[in-house]
Parts: sequence; structure tokens; C-alpha cells
Amino acid sequence: MRPEELRAEIPALDRGIYFNTGASGPAPRRVVSAASDFLEHHEYVAPVEEGAYPAAFETFEETRETVAGFLGAEPSEIALTESTADGIARVAAALDWEAGDVVVRTDLEHSAGVVPWWNLREQGVEVRVLDTEAGRVDLDALDAAVADARLLCLNSITWNYGTQLPIPEIVEIAHDHDTLVLVDAVQSPGQVPVDVGEWGADFVAAAGHKWLLGPWGAGFLYVDRSVADRLTPGVAGYRSVVDTGATDLELKAGAPRLEVGTTSPAPYRGLMKAIETMEAIGYDTITGRIERLTDRLKAGLDDRLLGPREYESGLVTFDADDPEGLVERLGERDVHVRSLPYPDAVRASVHVFNTAADVDALLDAL
Repeated sequence: MRPEELRAEIPALDRGIYFNTGASGPAPRRVVSAASDFLEHHEYVAPVEEGAYPAAFETFEETRETVAGFLGAEPSEIALTESTADGIARVAAALDWEAGDVVVRTDLEHSAGVVPWWNLREQGVEVRVLDTEAGRVDLDALDAAVADARLLCLNSITWNYGTQLPIPEIVEIAHDHDTLVLVDAVQSPGQVPVDVGEWGADFVAAAGHKWLLGPWGAGFLYVDRSVADRLTPGVAGYRSVVDTGATDLELKAGAPRLEVGTTSPAPYRGLMKAIETMEAIGYDTITGRIERLTDRLKAGLDDRLLGPREYESGLVTFDADDPEGLVERLGERDVHVRSLPYPDAVRASVHVFNTAADVDALLDAL
């Protein structure tokens, strides 16, 4: 599949120039159709044929297999969630915290990687914030910060600077101190390849509604099998256990024990179609095009650029005197970007469906 074919399938792009995929990606028709067609089947046909629950559970199983293959994992290492924040929160609730335990996070985290640890304060958990510089982590400082920590939480690609963090190296440092690592990877799938085996992290949380261009409501959580079987879900339901009719209930093996109960299977059908679409384009094409377009944008921004000059991701952050006002004015010209709380700046997200003409229109508007 060529980028031009993908672009033609995204109705939102008929209404303006879209540079906000880092917040929410505009879905192509084939993804929406996969979700809506299955929703119709699930509500109109399945109740009197295979059954609504069997149809849903078959979808859940297929989705775990698809996501596992996409991330280089096993299906038993995948839990289906609603979002990245949902996945991180499930991990936070499943660990047996004790007073005095330490969680380390960077000062680059999205609220999804902040709020769950703040919520543990009454259990006596200490949250230690690792200061960074322009989206970079000092590995010596990180080594000192995690020396007595229970868990480290950080982004794979920083949402505010667009820098790629050296996850395998960071994981190795943390594991040398027996510190668990949770990666908020939502800015990676669909933009750059993700191999959880190469990363070595204990937990990887992500979702399909950003760079994968999938629907809202379909998230996924990788949990290393050796870690998963030691987790006790903070919230458990019929999808958490092997047999709900058993006298002695037993948690499922692996990550699926973190799943809870009834949820719509339709978004996961959309997620599978989104993954299939990105694979049809191929990461060589995706990353190559994003690099060329971000190079063009950065050259035009010149000294307003706040992120890395060399290519690391499609997230391009730049300075503005009034970020919120600028976003509003650009929106009036049908150019859609977003402001950031920190740094106080504007961010453009460049994806494979964007064009050189899109970039030039943004620069002309600026």
C-alpha cells in the first residue's frame, strides 16, 4: 500500500491539514469499516448464530495473537486494555506495594505515567522524579535514581520533545538493580518498529488510536511472562480467571489475568485492521517519509525548533510566543497542531499520510 492510497482513505484529511497524530490519529475508512461491520454483526447476527459472547471472545483471542506478532511477543504476554493510561493503571494496581517502595519516573511523562503513581501516595509509595534536559535522560543520573527503586516508568518516544530514549540500555541499568521497567510506548507503534524482546522491559503499554490510526478504545499491554504470573490484579472479573464456575477460582496464566469483563470487541477489530494497514505500507516507507518531511519542516522552522535537529520521530516541537493562540489561529486556516504544557510550545506530528505540500502550508501559515 502506498502512502497516497492511505491518504485518500482518510476522510478527515478532506477537511484540513492534520499534524496532530501524536494526540489522536485520523482513521482510514477500512479501519472504521472493520469496527462498524463487526459491531453490526455482533448486535444483529451473533446473538442468534454463534452467540454474542463467543463472537467477542474469538475477537479478543485474535487480537492478542495479532498484537503479539506485531510486537514480537507471545499471545499469553498480551492483555487487552482500553488505552495506554488504562494499561499503566492496571500495572500500578497489580503490584504488591509496601510503604517505602520507590517509583521513578522522568519529568517527561504524560499524565498517564504520572497519575497512577500519585494515586499510591496513601500506601506510602515514594515517587521520585528524574530531571531531564531537552528530552534527554542522563544515564548516570538514572542509574543513581533507580538504585533502590521498585519500578521505573518512562516513554519510548517523548511526547513533548519527540526524542527516542535508549530503552534497551535503560532497561539493562534498571534490571541491574532489580528494578522493574514500564514503558509508555504509545508514540511508537505505527511510527517505528517495536520489538519487546529487544527492549527487555517488564511492561509495555500502548494503544491503537495514535500512529496506528486505529479507533479509540483498543489498547494493549505487554507483560513479560515471568512477571505476569506474580501479579495479583487490583480489579478482577470473569475474564481474569480460568473458569468462573470452578469451586476454587484460579487466575489465568500470563497477562490476560489483567483483563476484567465485558467490553466492546468492535474497536479491537479496528485495531487489527489498523495493524494490517501499517504493515502493508511497511516501516521502511513510513520512517523514510516521516524523516524527509520532518527534515523539511525543521529546516523551515530554523532556530524556533526545540526538539532534535536530526531525525528521531515525527514529533516536532517549536517555540511560540503564545502557543494556545497560535494553535487557534492555525486552526482557523485549517492547519491542525497542538500546544504543549511543558515546554510551553507547539507540537506538530508528521505521519506517513502527510505531504510536502502539508509541511509548506504549515510553514506559510507560521
